[in-house]
Amino acid sequence: MFNAIVIEQDDNGQRASVQALDESRLPEGDVTIDVAYSTLNYKDGLAITGKGPVVRSFPMVPGIDLVGTVSQSAHGCCQPGDTVLLNGWGVGEGHWGGLAQKARVNGDWLIPLPSAFTPAEAMAIGTAGYTAMLCVMALERHGVTPDQGDVLVTGANGGVGSFAIALLARLGYRVVASTGRSSEHEYLKHLGASEVIDRASLSAPGKPLGKERWAGAVDSVGSHTLANVCATTRYHGAVAACGLAQGMDFPGSVAPFILRGVSLLGIDSVKRPQADRIEAWERLARDLDRDLLALISREIGLSEVVAVAAQLMDGGVRGRVVVDVNR
Repeated sequence: MFNAIVIEQDDNGQRASVQALDESRLPEGDVTIDVAYSTLNYKDGLAITGKGPVVRSFPMVPGIDLVGTVSQSAHGCCQPGDTVLLNGWGVGEGHWGGLAQKARVNGDWLIPLPSAFTPAEAMAIGTAGYTAMLCVMALERHGVTPDQGDVLVTGANGGVGSFAIALLARLGYRVVASTGRSSEHEYLKHLGASEVIDRASLSAPGKPLGKERWAGAVDSVGSHTLANVCATTRYHGAVAACGLAQGMDFPGSVAPFILRGVSLLGIDSVKRPQADRIEAWERLARDLDRDLLALISREIGLSEVVAVAAQLMDGGVRGRVVVDVNR
């Protein structure tokens, strides 16, 4: 038997709870893992609270991240005793995920735990930090360099935003953080933000073009915020878009793209090729100040997940939530 967060749905609606399950209920897969840690991401919050159409079949164990030790393997990627890491690939949505003491998955989805990180540190980073690194890499490949000017990070208090600030600042960029929480300014400055602006300046409907301000941007918000970020990005700048906290719509104009040559770079972390994943984690090992992990993340037990998911959806959670699934 093992404990897991289970999301169920019936005529009375959707609910999530901690349940004890028999290992025979695990889904198909060629690698079985004794999970050590998982995380609580925005997508997990949507799934657990039912506030978004994330879950594609019921019952579902949420958790888009996991790290743990292989107990059984019929895949060449790993052997029993290996410590492995998983981000994305639809786990927690269409395949049982990491918010459980055991998981069974496709070995193609796994990478070895980077030697630079402990299991808990890897989950403090998780999909949020990995996605932030993909965004930074995309801006670099576009040619955005620190000498070109300010780089904006929206949704700055969230997991992706927190890591994007820390990574960009350490790489020498002048980072401007956008947030709606005035109480978090010192936190963002400690991560490396040189300036903090109110998200209200970006979140309302705006003009097709505004004053050129950003050499580049990392946006995890979407909707009007993303449209306004594009409208105020400098000539030949780039915006890496990876989230939809404000909305999935894009109420913008083609003007920034055809008059200023701005590039909108879509960042998918779910089905990213293995080589990209390994490169991103190698870059995290090199470029992330691990001392910041204690500031960015906090740890909870499996029994706290449902309550904290509700807080996350209400905007009451800063940074990352690491889940010790064995307590």
